[in-house]
This record gives sequence, structure tokens and C-alpha cells, in this order.
Amino acid sequence: MRATPASLASEPDLAAAEPFSERLLAWYQHAGRHALPWKVDPTPYRVWLSEIMLQQTQVSTVLKYFDRFTTRFPDLQTLAESEEDAVLAAWTGLGYYRRARNLWRAARQVADEHGGQFPDSIEALQDLPGIGRSTAGAILALAFDQRATILDGNVKRVLCRIHGITEWPGKREIEQRLWRLAESHTPASDVAAYTQAIMDLGAKLCTRRNPACEECPVRDLCAARSLGLTGQIPAPAPRARLPERDACMLVVEDSNGHVLLERRPEQGVWGGLWCFPEYPDSEDPKVAVQRLADCPETVMLMREQMRHQFTHYRLNLTLCHVRIPDRAPLQVGERSLDWFAPEELSTVGLAAPVVRFLKPTRQH
Repeated sequence: MRATPASLASEPDLAAAEPFSERLLAWYQHAGRHALPWKVDPTPYRVWLSEIMLQQTQVSTVLKYFDRFTTRFPDLQTLAESEEDAVLAAWTGLGYYRRARNLWRAARQVADEHGGQFPDSIEALQDLPGIGRSTAGAILALAFDQRATILDGNVKRVLCRIHGITEWPGKREIEQRLWRLAESHTPASDVAAYTQAIMDLGAKLCTRRNPACEECPVRDLCAARSLGLTGQIPAPAPRARLPERDACMLVVEDSNGHVLLERRPEQGVWGGLWCFPEYPDSEDPKVAVQRLADCPETVMLMREQMRHQFTHYRLNLTLCHVRIPDRAPLQVGERSLDWFAPEELSTVGLAAPVVRFLKPTRQH
């Protein structure tokens, strides 16, 4: 079963896959995370929701949102019939908001095209917004117990170490090989348990840093361990210096605590979320406020610097906090502006700068 780092061209030995899956299933029976809410009640809707939430987000974080989200949207039909703003509001804080918008759009598509019943084929699942090959496989395996393959970050790490693959798993040829390996290890039965087991192995024992190799049920099958390369496998993604961008935003509040927000365009950063209005760095903040609202009297309170890191760049923000006497009429034009009372902020999706700046006053 073991592979040396140089043996990337070799194909997996299907017969040798059996000890791996058998040991993993036996370990999962006593050490797996059986109490996860989507595991206790693995309906297609709940499994799908958990998989979307878990994309680029730790289980410990998702657990704080999952119950609240399913209380607000207990089933697919409720989600499909809800307003997008309500969905974004419930998602606020989880980040990567494209996931929430795709979730809402997929629910509407299932309601319209599948009569509200979640599809149980890989092709139909991948036709839904936000569902790729691995997520579709997880839904089929965990919710329908169909033999389907997954390849999330945890599984990539486990397979790279087991097979001694030293190259970055994001490379096209390496990822294709990992898919073949994942397929070879997936058993013909107990697919739901195996799928959760290999994810749990990566999350609990075969962690990125300081893996608990002595507790691993497949440690004697692991090439990385035998070669002393556990700390180097998998290889990290090639790192490039992140470019930096600057932007200025207005934090406009009236004497009663109403705050002025602008809905961001659907495409782009924080698409569809409510955010502080941007203004050119060259413009006086008071003049910028007067372009948005009919308020001749403004009081500059403070400037605050904030940094936000995206996947591909860093955004350096200057927030200018301005107070006006009363909620002024808006000079909207083509911009989508509106005033929000503090208690209304929990009803809409908010961009990260708003959440961070107004967190002490935001109502939950």
C-alpha cells in the first residue's frame, strides 16, 4: 500500500485498500464524532447545509451557527421561500458569503425543478449553485448512503500522508491522482460511516500540525510516518506576496443611533451585503456625506484603520465616523442606500467592516 514520494505515476492497489477502510470503520465506531447535529439527523437538507458551512470553516465555528440557522430555516422549502436578506442575516459572521447566496439559490432551484425533493444523483447535485464534486459526493454518501467519493481538505491531507505524496495537492495531476486514491479506498458498503470516518481522521488525528500518529488506526500503513515526512506532507500551496489595496468608508450615524448603509453590488467584494458607503480618498469626508444625504451639519468623530484579508489580497480600510443631528433624506441616485436602526441590523446581511465596527451595538 505504501508509496514512495517518487511513485506518483503508479496507480492505487485496489485490493490493498481494504485494510485501510476496515480499520478506519472500526476506529470510527468508538472514536468518531457521532454527536454532530447533521450526523444525528442526516436528512439531505441538513447534510447539504453542513457541507456548505464547513467549506473553509472549522466544525467548532459551524456548530455555533448550524442550530440557529436550522431553527430559522428548518427545511428546504422554508429556505427557498425566504428573502435573500434574511438568509444573509442568519449567515452573518460565517464569512465567504457567496456560500449563503448559492445556498438560497440552490434551495429555490430544488423547489422549482425537483418539487422540493433533494436530488440523489451526482449530476443533478452538481447542477446546483455552490455544489462541486466533493460536496455532491458527501451529500450522496452521508444522506443517501450511496457509494460516492469525497476529497475535501482533510481527505487530501490523509491520502497524501498515507501514500507519501510530497507535492502540493492543489496541482491538477496530483488532485486527479488523489481522486483515484479516494475512489479506491471507498468501500462498497457502510459508505456514510466511512465518509464521516475519513473526515474525522483528518480533523481529529491527522491534523495539519502536530498529528497524533500514535493514536492513528492506520499509522503502520502511512508512508509519511515511515519516511519521517509527516511535517512536510502535504506540501503547502506556493505562496506569493499578497497585493494590498486601500479604500475609504463613511460611518454615518444620527443622534438616535441610526446608521447609513449601502447594499454592495451582487458581483464583487461582499456582494449583496450591506456595508458602509465608500468614498474617494481625495474627497473631504464631510463633503462625501453631503453627497449621500441632505445634512448640512456634520461632526467628525474619529478615523479608524482596519485591515481585512481576502484570499488574493489585503484591503486597508480607513473608516471615517461622522455624526449628523437627524436621519437625513437620502440623495440616492443609482446607489442603494438606507438608514438602519440598531435593532434592524440583525435582519440583513452585513459586510465584515460593519460587523466589526458596530459589534458592541448590534442586536442578536
